Amino acid sequence: MDWVIEARNLTKTYMMGEFEVQALLNVSFNIERGEIVSIMGPSGSGKSTMMNTLGCLDRPTSGEYFLDGESVADMDDDQLASVRNRKVGFVFQSFNLLSRLTALGNVELPLRYAGLTEGRRERAQAALEAVGLSDRMTHRPYELSGGQQQRVAVARAIVNDPAMIMADEPTGNLDSKVGKEIINLLLNLNKERGTTLIIVTHDPNIAGQTQRIIHLRDGELDLSAEENNGRKK
Repeated sequence: MDWVIEARNLTKTYMMGEFEVQALLNVSFNIERGEIVSIMGPSGSGKSTMMNTLGCLDRPTSGEYFLDGESVADMDDDQLASVRNRKVGFVFQSFNLLSRLTALGNVELPLRYAGLTEGRRERAQAALEAVGLSDRMTHRPYELSGGQQQRVAVARAIVNDPAMIMADEPTGNLDSKVGKEIINLLLNLNKERGTTLIIVTHDPNIAGQTQRIIHLRDGELDLSAEENNGRKK
C-alpha cells in the first residue's frame, strides 16, 4: 500500500503548570496517497494538536510518524522545517498572507524558502492560474476578497507539489457560497493532481464530501463513530 501518512501510537503531552495534559494518546492510523480525509471532533478533542503533528509544526512526545516514507517524529527543528516546506501545503482559516507582498509574491514564498531560483516565478504563476487568479497576480491581499485571498493561499499550498495539503477550517472566514467554491477547488485539485487532502473541520457537510472521517475525542480515536469503520464508497 502507498501510504503518505503512517501514524503509530502518537502521543502528545503538555505540562500546564503542575498538571500533565494528554492532547493525543496512542493514536494510530494510515492515509493513502491521493486520499481525501477529514478530521473532526469537539473542542479540546486534539484536532489542532493532530494537525500540528501531521504538518510537522510540532513533534509527538512519543510514537512514530512517517510522512511520505520519511520518519519525522524525532527530527530537530531545522529538519522539520525542511520536510514541512517540501512535503506539506497549508491552507489556514485566516489565510496567513503577507500584506506587503502581491499574490504572486505570496505564492513564491515556499519556493524561496526551498532555495529555488530558476523557474520560480513561472511556477507561482501556474499555481495562481490553476486556482483561477491569473488576473489578480499583482494585487496585494487588501485588494482581494476573502475568497480570492483563500485561493491565493491554496495556490501557495500547491506550488511546491507537496505530498499532502492540510486545510484547517478553510471556509471558517468565508460565507457559505464562497466556502463551497473553496471546497470544490480543493476537491478538484485532488482529482486533477492526485494530492492527498486532509481537512480539519467542524462542518459535517464538508466532512461528508471526503472519503473518510477520522473522529477524535479526548485525544483518542473515536472508533465508535460509524464513519471510522471504513472508507466511504
